[in-house]
Amino acid sequence: MNDAAIATGPSEGPVLGVASSLSGRRWEWRRGEDRVAFGISQKLEVPEIVGRLLAGRGVGIEAAADFLEPTLRALLPNPSTLIDMDVAADRLAHAVAQSETVAVFGDYDVDGACSSALMVSFLRALGCTVYFHVPDRMLEGYGPNEPALLALVARGARLIVCVDCGTAAAATLAAIAGQADVVVLDHHKAEGPPPPILATVNPNRLDCGSGLTALCAAGVAFMTAVATVRALRRRGFFAQRPEPDLLGLLDLVALATVCDVMPLTGVNRALVCQGLKVMARRSRVGIAALLDVTQAREKLNAFTCGFALGPRINAGGRISQADLGVRLLLSEDRVEALALAERLDAVNRQRQEVEAGILDAAMRSAEAQVAAGDAVVVVAGEAWHPGVVGIVAGRIKERLNRPACVAGIADGLGKGSGRSVPGLDLGAAVIAARQAGILETGGGHPMAAGFSLRAERVEAFRMFLNERLSAASALPGAAALTVEATLAVQGATTDVAQALERLAPFGAGNEEPTLVLHRARVLRADRVGKDAGSVRMFVEGEGSGPRLKVMLFRAREGRLTDTLLGRGEGLPLHLAGHLRAEAWNGSTNPCFVVTDAALA
Repeated sequence: MNDAAIATGPSEGPVLGVASSLSGRRWEWRRGEDRVAFGISQKLEVPEIVGRLLAGRGVGIEAAADFLEPTLRALLPNPSTLIDMDVAADRLAHAVAQSETVAVFGDYDVDGACSSALMVSFLRALGCTVYFHVPDRMLEGYGPNEPALLALVARGARLIVCVDCGTAAAATLAAIAGQADVVVLDHHKAEGPPPPILATVNPNRLDCGSGLTALCAAGVAFMTAVATVRALRRRGFFAQRPEPDLLGLLDLVALATVCDVMPLTGVNRALVCQGLKVMARRSRVGIAALLDVTQAREKLNAFTCGFALGPRINAGGRISQADLGVRLLLSEDRVEALALAERLDAVNRQRQEVEAGILDAAMRSAEAQVAAGDAVVVVAGEAWHPGVVGIVAGRIKERLNRPACVAGIADGLGKGSGRSVPGLDLGAAVIAARQAGILETGGGHPMAAGFSLRAERVEAFRMFLNERLSAASALPGAAALTVEATLAVQGATTDVAQALERLAPFGAGNEEPTLVLHRARVLRADRVGKDAGSVRMFVEGEGSGPRLKVMLFRAREGRLTDTLLGRGEGLPLHLAGHLRAEAWNGSTNPCFVVTDAALA
């Protein structure tokens, strides 16, 4: 590998002088300490670019080995560091030892489905009778509700485990006090003390000092399973029977961690790396069926989870039957699993159509608000489906680089979701709006929030957020693009692409490296793919040399697409994007996926 063909830049000033790209973005450097980068490459005998990228991500010399080869042995903490974990594990172990009936109360998103399936399959494997309930988004809303809890008690449940919910449900959980014990396994931020129940295992409790705040609910559930097996081991429960296969649950943890946009660092990195290996074995019938339906042929990675599997599992809870995802993940019958996977695929297509219908109107209103000087976007519409407003908010945030809240109005009540940009805490603002009496309900975390409000309060909410998050008005129209290295076209080799793969899995907290091909000339450019939605190009560097395949996906009309299709009018271009190793028909070649470009 020719590391000399790869360069990082000065600590100040835009990359290659690009202050406004074809997408209107400023290109900024991410750099680490040269000393650390050199130390990593020397100690671990890895290419220099790997050392540079790790240093730029804040990975030190001593931590680099565990980052590149993450193992649960090295990174999984003692579950007992989580407050209430020992109480929860002992109660679950008692339920197993006594063959009690247990109920699992879940949530309708991917994390909720995965954590529900994990606890149900884990407890059933240990001999418990287990029921589960996933609330209907439209009819029941998020979190435990009294009728559903009482119904589970009526079916004989003496222990109810709430996963991915329950932290803020003290009043509701009080309805079954004395009838069943309640254990909450959650990760949502708490505003006050935990509910007065047997145990609340939540790293985001105000009094939990575990430091494991980046775990999703499925991660918390897995840690609970580990602690429960440990408690059963102490009881001698496994003297005459085998222990359950805990590692076999990691495919669910990986899927949930990626889809809930948890940072892929620390223990999460180990959970996802090992979980992807489990998923690749296709031993979980439901996931195997969904992979077949999505025709996922590439090597399984975080992208597969986030863009192929996750949206389909989510779709059931968004606009259809809330428990479809859990049923798929629990299915042990291939025919049933395939039918469920096909149904979820169809529901996801319907979700895309519903989303597209709302997005156009919402985007027009959002653009008008920003043009009028608003710092934050707040839009609402009659009959907008509450199951897709969060996705629409995310699209607006990406397009306009502003915090965005979108609500659907029905019978005078709006239910909405919001998405924010780094540095602006939308969850805290929404909580403040609720406390000010503007919202009926509301909560969240810095990057996302959910809320409900009376239709006549939408304008008041817009004004409140614009005052509370006024700093957003100073944001540029497009978020800056962080670049980690530049390279010549001839330096974009398969060896370099495979070296970059050492940093995978990519996702939140560990984004795929963005590189810039400097002064590339487009030789050929054509629209390809479904609905001609992508652009395929071949480029070469200055002084000719080898040609490189380049792709632009989601190539909507605009200056970036038009320039690439016009081959830059013969002028050299700086191309920003991701270098990948592409395997096809037994050979592996480099391919560059463009995210932005600038005139050289």
